[in-house]
Amino acid sequence: MSEVLVRLREDADLGAAAAVLAGVHESDGYPVEGVADPEAWLSPEGLIAAWVAELDGRVVGHVAVNRARHGEDVARLWRERGGAGDGEVAVLARFFVGRDARGASAGARLMDAAEGYARAHGLPLVLEVLTKDAAAIRLYERLGWQRIGGLRHFFAGRHFDALCFVAPITGTP
Repeated sequence: MSEVLVRLREDADLGAAAAVLAGVHESDGYPVEGVADPEAWLSPEGLIAAWVAELDGRVVGHVAVNRARHGEDVARLWRERGGAGDGEVAVLARFFVGRDARGASAGARLMDAAEGYARAHGLPLVLEVLTKDAAAIRLYERLGWQRIGGLRHFFAGRHFDALCFVAPITGTP
């Protein structure tokens, strides 16, 4: 199998990443929101950095690091546990890998990029994942992420149970 390349996302990658996202939504139901305008969803307010994974020259995955929004539940949980304020927390978001690229380490490599960025900038990195996304939860746990609590995610009048995690703290910035 070819080698997965992870690199910083460029504006020219948005269309390809949106197409992969549409496939992931169709197969996995992720995300529960944002599919009406996937390119905008991939570039939320507070975006700090984003990466894409490529396999054989085509985009197959994506991850982003965002600034925690004031009052964001996952940041609140971390603050209650670790004492950091909203401005001192980064949120891993917009993470997905197309079905045809799973098993090629694209997910783990994207996570490495995001975790490395957070470590280099002295930011705790947290995330929220819906409990229905069992494969993602297994990946986070396998990569050493620690569960910090649970909450409910609300969208379009429905609620979804979610778990919150913080990245392992390893190495030094």
